[in-house]
Amino acid sequence: MRVSHSHKKVRGLREALPPRTRAAWAFFGLWAALWMGVFVAAAERTYRWGFPLDDAWIHQTYARNLARWGQWAYRPGAPSAGVTAPLWVVLQAVGQRLGVPPLVWSAALGWGTLTALGLAVWAWWRQAVPERRGWWPWLAGAAVAGAWHLVWAALSGMETALFTLAMLGVLLWGGRLPRRWESGALGAGVGLAVWLRPEAVLALPALAVAWLLPACCPAENRPRLSLKQAARRMAALGVGFALTFVPYLGFNLGLSGRLWPNTFYAKQAEYAVFRQWPLWWRAWKTGAPLLAGMGGVLLLPALGQVVADVRGRRWARLAAPLWAGAHWAAYVFRLPVAYQHGRYVLPVLPVLLVWGWRGLASLWREWEGRLTAGWALARTWALAAAGAGLLFLGVGAQAYAHDVAFIESEMVTVARWLPSHLPPHTVVAAHDIGAVGYFTDFPLVDLAGLVSPEVIPFIRDETALCAFLNRRGAHVLVAFPDWYAHLTAGLTPLYANAHGWGPRLGGSHLTVYAWRGSCAILWAWP
Repeated sequence: MRVSHSHKKVRGLREALPPRTRAAWAFFGLWAALWMGVFVAAAERTYRWGFPLDDAWIHQTYARNLARWGQWAYRPGAPSAGVTAPLWVVLQAVGQRLGVPPLVWSAALGWGTLTALGLAVWAWWRQAVPERRGWWPWLAGAAVAGAWHLVWAALSGMETALFTLAMLGVLLWGGRLPRRWESGALGAGVGLAVWLRPEAVLALPALAVAWLLPACCPAENRPRLSLKQAARRMAALGVGFALTFVPYLGFNLGLSGRLWPNTFYAKQAEYAVFRQWPLWWRAWKTGAPLLAGMGGVLLLPALGQVVADVRGRRWARLAAPLWAGAHWAAYVFRLPVAYQHGRYVLPVLPVLLVWGWRGLASLWREWEGRLTAGWALARTWALAAAGAGLLFLGVGAQAYAHDVAFIESEMVTVARWLPSHLPPHTVVAAHDIGAVGYFTDFPLVDLAGLVSPEVIPFIRDETALCAFLNRRGAHVLVAFPDWYAHLTAGLTPLYANAHGWGPRLGGSHLTVYAWRGSCAILWAWP
């Protein structure tokens, strides 16, 4: 009987992977698929399946134009730097090229990402924490691959989950003092992660500090790392980083004349008012969403484990916590927002979970075999963390279903209404351009500044926005009236989905207005 070449390859791969690794692949793949299926089922039962963010359609629009026309543009013929994650657009363009529906392709990428997250944590734990094996690596991997925030992110159509995987991989790998060539590869990995989120650059100082500390304050009974060795590692890190980061800067510069994408500037300008809050409130507001679930139960054990690593001078393991703190602090100071379940700081969640389980594992081992209060505390705490994770998966499924219902019933429904009720070449002004951009071909004026960056300097000035819409010849305005109260006052509404979910979630209906072409009412506003 002849065996095909492809079958031989599959059999060879199976033989190359140890049975335990194959079991881990299967377990985490099924675990991720289970909870993603629960979330999708919840969305179907509530309204219908879709993306929980309008921004996901922005990526799909760029991806479709890239796949069809080979252009990096939101509208063919007009190149723009309107997305933060060029690499994610390229991956989505593959699905567009293959003809796979965007929801299905994005979910497949999300499933692969969740599976890889669980496997990465499992493999790292078995290598880095050999004295705490048994079921601990499986538990830690399942906690990350089944965290409701990450399941939500895997189904969001956004780059968040993949960026989380990229950073976790770099920081766990970099937390074991790699050789010089490995340092260069890590630098290239950080630079590649910038193509997903610009804040990936924060990994460089975290790795540098973690590599310098063994040279300055070596641990007992461990070989001392010289400053020269540390410097060589950091030099290789920088060279590798430059190889993948400099093209990113050139990419943005060629599209917009700026080093960073339009979103980098637009988001900070749009939410600049939040930086007026007290620092303590910004810190709480930004980090609180990550405590909704297992993260809240594991916060103290995670902090305790970081302290234990410092006391034990396990400096290399501090790379991940240092990056997590820097990432969170960057948003506290520059973009202190907590909407969409804290998706901007969500990438630090695996660090919180893994270090939290490490802390519980240490407590568990310390009291092993002794029937004391500490023994009971360790087990109760572990059960509470697991219970919170499972409980909040249900809460997360409901949150995902409501988010999807909002986007589908408001943004997508309005976007589908526009082509059949407006004449061709209508100039549409909108703040949320994702679904409008994907389901229509109208010329767009973007009030959020992603593809109309000239709006960024006055992004929250409604009087200036009014004059801007007149200059751009807008015919209709698509907006939530509670977001642009002055701009929409006195306008004639043309359409709003009466069955939309906006009011159910404490907001208003997305409304299509006929633009009046005059700003008199704004200038006379008290």
